[in-house]
Amino acid sequence: MDFGYNPEKERIRMVQDALLQEVWIGVDVGTTGVRAIAYTAEGINVASSEAFYPLLTPHPNWAEESPLQIYEAIEAVIRKTVDALHYKNCKLIGVALSTVMHSFAGLDKNHEPLMDMQTWADSRSADIVRELKKDAVRCRKFYERTGCPIHACYPLAKIVWLKRNQPEIFKRMKYVGSLKDYIFEKLTGQWVIDHSAASTSGMYNEKEMDWDDEILQFAGVSRDAMPPVVSTTYSYAVTNAAAKRMHLPQGLPIVIGATDGVLVNVGIGAVEPGQLSATIGTSGALRMLTGKPMIDSKGMRTWCYNLVDDVWVSGGAINNGGMILRWVRDKICHYSGAQMENLDVDPYDLMTMKASHVAPGSDGLIMMPAFTGERAPYWNSELRGMLFGLSLNHGRSHIIRATMEGICYSLNSVMDALKDFGDVRDIRVSGSFTKSDLWLQILSDILNEQLILPDNSEGAAFGAAVLGFISSGRMKSIRDTKDLVHTKKLYVPNPENRKTYEELYAIFGRLYKNLQQEFSDITAYQNNI
Repeated sequence: MDFGYNPEKERIRMVQDALLQEVWIGVDVGTTGVRAIAYTAEGINVASSEAFYPLLTPHPNWAEESPLQIYEAIEAVIRKTVDALHYKNCKLIGVALSTVMHSFAGLDKNHEPLMDMQTWADSRSADIVRELKKDAVRCRKFYERTGCPIHACYPLAKIVWLKRNQPEIFKRMKYVGSLKDYIFEKLTGQWVIDHSAASTSGMYNEKEMDWDDEILQFAGVSRDAMPPVVSTTYSYAVTNAAAKRMHLPQGLPIVIGATDGVLVNVGIGAVEPGQLSATIGTSGALRMLTGKPMIDSKGMRTWCYNLVDDVWVSGGAINNGGMILRWVRDKICHYSGAQMENLDVDPYDLMTMKASHVAPGSDGLIMMPAFTGERAPYWNSELRGMLFGLSLNHGRSHIIRATMEGICYSLNSVMDALKDFGDVRDIRVSGSFTKSDLWLQILSDILNEQLILPDNSEGAAFGAAVLGFISSGRMKSIRDTKDLVHTKKLYVPNPENRKTYEELYAIFGRLYKNLQQEFSDITAYQNNI
């Protein structure tokens, strides 16, 4: 028996490999779960897996997660997706990452976390932010250099909080970590961060595309504590140990990727000037691509983050999206999972049906959904949720619809700021709210804009895979996706509803403006409970 080199067998193997479809696995690490999806360059989903993990809230205004638990979930979904690919006519080329923004954990000398990781929803540093905002000149200077308004969601404020409130951990902190650099180091053994994740920290100078020394000094950390910054298409080989655990080929490239928010635009094909993405998932956001860093000249209503080296995303994210509808499901409607499962009914389908029986405007009931404070355009962690206009004729159906409308009012306040950056050509939607025709129509009516529901709803995962294809040379740029994503359904504003929503949106804005002291006072009261 001849076990040596066989030219004919090698030729057959090479022909077979050439016939296989090349795929990249896009890993979308979200706030409460992770998905791994294998895509072809044409945007076809050929295999996927998902896993979930808890958001920890041990104290008021705290929102943490275990980075170890998240990493275990990442390995699990990659392994399951790779195993599924064995039964497909595909060849795995690499894995690319997408992660949530604004995470922070102090790391020790071995890059292991000294604490649970603070998420974007963590607002324990609100007092730090309030103090910083007293110096309007410095706040504006930091904003102009970083594209990040002063807010508790950003790692800058989180680090200052740690220094003041947990000095023993701060002293032991050797490195400043985020979810992205922690995951990439666990996968590849190399500790770096991408321009996109760095630009969401509040400490990254967007003009110099590097860490800002003055801001680092203000935070009390050295440049040596920060990971080197690399392009979002940067790749490095997976370690042999990690490859074995996830059933990956040895030496497979891992592309560091970008953050989930900016990758949504790529994944749904909103990659041309004037194209916006609108997302409502746990939170919500409106985003538009720009050729250079752009900031709000009228205030600090918007942020600006990097996508790839010469493409930026300007926009605004709201804290409170689908999480508020979930609160209504659990606390107002009491639609428990077991109850709905016995009836074989999706609770959100039932809620949508009930809300559809209520007229636009919810008979004058307004929900301000700022349960966890708010980011854009107010950047005020002291905001709280409110139902305004309650009367005896209002019931659960009104509250459901008012919640959907209130979240859309919040996004409309972001739209008011983004219109200063250029004309809106079209708006493409993504996120869990796209399962609701009613909610999509409400957003179209309130924005008074046409909405496009694309045929690819997994925006960030596909966006990460696209960066993989760019890294390997299969694609030239993110704009290669514009012809891959097609319109599944179109939503057009209903002119009959427009007057109602204009009137109520004006009241919504005045509630925020006129109740600043009351919001501050009630937050202070709650913090002392």
